[in-house]
Amino acid sequence: MLVFSRAEPLTVCRQRRYNPPLVEMQPMTISSTADIARWVDDALSSVSVYDLHTHLYPPSFGGLMLWGIDELLCYHYLVAETMRVSELSCEQFWAMPRPQQAEHIWRKLFVERAPVSEACRGVLTVLRRLGLDTSSKNLESFREFFRAHSPQQYTDLVFRLANVHTVVMTNDALDPVEREIWLKRGNDDERFRAALRIDRLLLDWPAVGQTLRGYGYQASPDLSATSMREIRRFLDEWIDRMDALYVAVSLSWTWRYPDDSPATLILDQAVLPVARERGIPFAAMVGVSRQVNPALRLAGDSVGRADITSVERLCARNPDNTFLITMLSRENQHELAVTARKMRNMMLFGCWWFLNNPSLIEEITRMRMELLGTSFIPQHSDARVLDQIIYKWDHSRAVIAKVMKDKFADLAATGWPVSQDEVRRTAELYLSGNCRTCLKR
Repeated sequence: MLVFSRAEPLTVCRQRRYNPPLVEMQPMTISSTADIARWVDDALSSVSVYDLHTHLYPPSFGGLMLWGIDELLCYHYLVAETMRVSELSCEQFWAMPRPQQAEHIWRKLFVERAPVSEACRGVLTVLRRLGLDTSSKNLESFREFFRAHSPQQYTDLVFRLANVHTVVMTNDALDPVEREIWLKRGNDDERFRAALRIDRLLLDWPAVGQTLRGYGYQASPDLSATSMREIRRFLDEWIDRMDALYVAVSLSWTWRYPDDSPATLILDQAVLPVARERGIPFAAMVGVSRQVNPALRLAGDSVGRADITSVERLCARNPDNTFLITMLSRENQHELAVTARKMRNMMLFGCWWFLNNPSLIEEITRMRMELLGTSFIPQHSDARVLDQIIYKWDHSRAVIAKVMKDKFADLAATGWPVSQDEVRRTAELYLSGNCRTCLKR
């Protein structure tokens, strides 16, 4: 502290300098970038994944489980890509049996053209990781490999190769086929966990009311107090039956909350109260533009920029609910990350659907890490075919590793003592821990 005497001239005061005591500086331990890179690679390859959102099913669900080379090739990403370069009309393509569709896609995208798209590369990554010779381009030999495995054997193999311990399914209690499976035998594989999907319940009222009445629920078109009570009963019963980890809906880019639609009414008076009472999150996946080209069927959906203020109001008006939120448009990602900083009851997750490409995953993950630190879930696979969790997690791990290496190198450059333990702890949060915390299991 400087003390000035009133008797001293101002010029003398200005000449005084504060000389702090000399302190012996301890040498800083700065981890090398090579160490950090090795630690990140080791951690991300060894930590097993909790895959928060998929469209997968276990073998006990019969025909709902999709696996093998023909299903990989007939994935809707590849269907859309093929139809851009195909001489066939959509009607001609859909009229072909599944094996013939797969052969057409293989020829158009893998034989006649270089398979450089992410969806094509994904197929090749799966085949390579299965130990198959991709240079042969022999589709029939690949089919022989899959025919040699039972669904159960293949499921075990895929989970091991992908290093995934849990996948969360998408389960629709209003789908007649799936409903029957749950009623008769349910799920017998603990690696597959349920999420109760309620798109039709929220977005197809009053038509869905008739379906509920057919199942014994007293639901009237006017959404009376009795209807709300019955919708809550439906939700409670199916959360119990499925042991659902969360309740989920996919929403259009035009979605607004709150408004005067049945969706807001059902959400506020049934879905959110039940989720709150049960202590499970409500997951909203926002930004789809449905069926811009109906001829492509499942491949005909697109994307639109959504209104982030609806997400803000959803979280702010329901502080006792937990929300899992992802958005489809690249243009929404910065707003979404900033919103997550303000809403402690919101967990931002994944690079969904059209964002599941390496260049976008890197950009989005880097931004989220800079804004949110470790409090987000970088990725989910959104896999529809079991085999896809191999390539989606191989490719995503590589991109997440790149970002983590840069960020930990930046941290080390400040003098912070980055350790292998800290790197592994961060990897565990990103790949599994944040899911477990949010889902409470």
